[in-house]
Amino acid sequence: MVLDPTKHADWEIAEDAENRMKTVYQLADELGLEKEELLPHGHYVAKVDFDKVLKRVGNKPDGKFIDVTAITPTPLGEGKSTTTMGLVQGLGKRNKRVIGAIRQPSGGPTMNIKGSAAGGGLSQCIPLTPFSLGLTGDINAIINAHNLAMVAITSRIQHEFNYDDERLAKSNLRRLDIDPDRVELKWIIDFCAQTLRKIIIGIGSRMDGFMMESGFAIAVSSELMAILSVAKDLKDMRERIGRMVVAYDKKGKPITTTDLEVAGAMTAWMVSTINPNLMQTIEGQPVFVHAGPFANIAIGQSSVIADRIGLKLGDYHVTESGFGADIGFEKFWNLKCRYSGQRPNAAVVVTTIRALKCHGGAPIPVPGRPLDPAYKEENVAWVEKGTENLVHHIETVRKAGINPVVCINHFHTDTDEEIKVVRKIADAAGSRVAVSQHWLKGGEGALELADAVIDACNHPTNFKFLYDLSAPLKTRIELIAKEVYGADGVDFTPDALTKIKALDNDPDISKMGTCMVKTHLSVTDNPQLKGAPKGWRLRIRDILTFKGAGFVVPMAGDIKLMPGTSSDPAFRRVDVDVDSGKVKGLF
Repeated sequence: MVLDPTKHADWEIAEDAENRMKTVYQLADELGLEKEELLPHGHYVAKVDFDKVLKRVGNKPDGKFIDVTAITPTPLGEGKSTTTMGLVQGLGKRNKRVIGAIRQPSGGPTMNIKGSAAGGGLSQCIPLTPFSLGLTGDINAIINAHNLAMVAITSRIQHEFNYDDERLAKSNLRRLDIDPDRVELKWIIDFCAQTLRKIIIGIGSRMDGFMMESGFAIAVSSELMAILSVAKDLKDMRERIGRMVVAYDKKGKPITTTDLEVAGAMTAWMVSTINPNLMQTIEGQPVFVHAGPFANIAIGQSSVIADRIGLKLGDYHVTESGFGADIGFEKFWNLKCRYSGQRPNAAVVVTTIRALKCHGGAPIPVPGRPLDPAYKEENVAWVEKGTENLVHHIETVRKAGINPVVCINHFHTDTDEEIKVVRKIADAAGSRVAVSQHWLKGGEGALELADAVIDACNHPTNFKFLYDLSAPLKTRIELIAKEVYGADGVDFTPDALTKIKALDNDPDISKMGTCMVKTHLSVTDNPQLKGAPKGWRLRIRDILTFKGAGFVVPMAGDIKLMPGTSSDPAFRRVDVDVDSGKVKGLF
C-alpha cells in the first residue's frame, strides 16, 4: 500500500517506497547489464561503466527518444521532473522497456526554494536522500576540478608578479603575462550564496597572493558541468578540459588550462564523473541521473552519455531538459542533439492550469508565501489568455520538426472547463494533448500521457536545427531571439559587440554552439513579463566563451551565475532522525 500524496510529504512517500526498492543488482539484471558493467555505491545506487556497455551493445538500434520540456514556469515550478518520472512509470505500465534520464540536483536549490527535483507525490526518483545530497560525488568532483584551475591561475599571477624571469625559469615556469583584470573564471560552490558574487582576494602580504577582484558562481554553472553533459567519452572529456579558457594575457591571447599545466590534474578529479548514476522510480523503472540543472545559466541537460546507453538498453528513453522550451528545449535541440547526433521522436511540453492562470493575469506566485486563493477558483478566461504562452512553446517544438505532446499536469483544483479550453487550443496548435495524474496516482495516472507519447513516436519527424554553425554569431543570437523568444530584434552592449567581432575572427567559432543565458520566468529577458509578449527587443550585455564545452555564451538581461538564498529556505525544514539516521524534510 502506497501513501496518499494528499496526506503525506514527498520525503515521507519516498521513505515509505524505499522499503520496497529493487537493489541495483536487480535493476542491472532487468536492464541486461553484465556484472562488470555495474559499479555499486551501496545497495540502491550505482554507477554504470558506459564504455563497457557501449562496446557490447553499441551496434543495437536505438529505442524511441523523448524529451520532456515545459511552458514558462511560475517561480514554483510546474512538475517537469515529476512528469518525467510519471511518463517513465506510465510507459512501464504499458509494458514498455523504458529508461529515464534526469539531472542531478544542485545543493543550491535543494536547500533553497525549488527542492531537489526528484519529482513528487507518487512519481519520484529514489532513494531521495542520496539523490538530493551529493549522490556519488559528481558535483563535488566538478567543484574540486574547477577550483583547482582557479588555484592554478591565481598562484601563477602571484608568482609572475613576485618573480623575475630568471627565478621563474628556475621554477620551470614561463611567463604567461596574465592580465589580472581578464580572469574569466570564478570560484564555485554548490549553494546559493549571493554574498560571494563579488569578492576581493589576496588581501595581506605578497605571500598571501595577488590582490584582485574575484567572485563565486554556483557549481553547476561551471564549464566542467557543460563538458560532462556533452562529452562522448573520457578522451573527449580530457581534450575539452584542456581547451578551457581561464584568462587572457595582456595582449588578449587566451590562457588555457593546458597553458597552466593543470588540465591533466583537473581530469583526474573528473574521471569517475563520466559514468552515469543508476537509480529508479518509485515503481522500479531504471533512471540514469547524470549532469546538472540550471538551463537558464548552463546547458541544463541530462548527459549525452546517459542518453546513448539509455537508447541502446531501452525501447523508450525519456530525457529531461531544464525549464521552458525557450531555454532547455532550445539547448537540447541546437546543442545537445548537434553534439550527440541523436534525433528525438517526440517532445512533451508540461503545463499546469496554475501556470496558465499566471500567464493569463493572475497574481504572480511568490515562493515561501501562500498561493493566492484565485488559483483555487475556476477562471477560464485567465487560462485561455495564458495558453498564448503554451502555444508559443508548441510552435518552438514544431520548428524543430519534432512531434509535440502537451501534458496537463493535473492538480485537484483544476476544473473540467479549464482543462477543456487547454485541450481545444493545444489541439488547434498541432499538438497531441493528455491530462496526467501521475503525482496522485503514479503510473496508472499517466496512462493517457504514455499513450499519446507512444502515438507521437510512431509518426515521422522532420528534425532540423535552427541555425548552421557557419552562420555569424550575431545572426545566430538574432535567430534564437526572434524564432524562439518572439523578440523583434536584439540590442548589444558595446562590450558584447567587441567580443562578437573578436569571435567572428576566431576559426573555432564555426565549431561552437550558442548557449544562451536568460531568465526562465519569461520568454523575454524580463522575468516580470508573462504570456507571449510582442514588440520587445532582447538585450545582450556580455559574451562568455566556453571553448572546452564548445559554446559561446551570450548573457541576456540581468541574470546572475550565482543565485541568492531566500528568506524562507528549505534547509530550515531539513533534519535527521537521530535514532534511525534517516533524513527528513527534503522535497
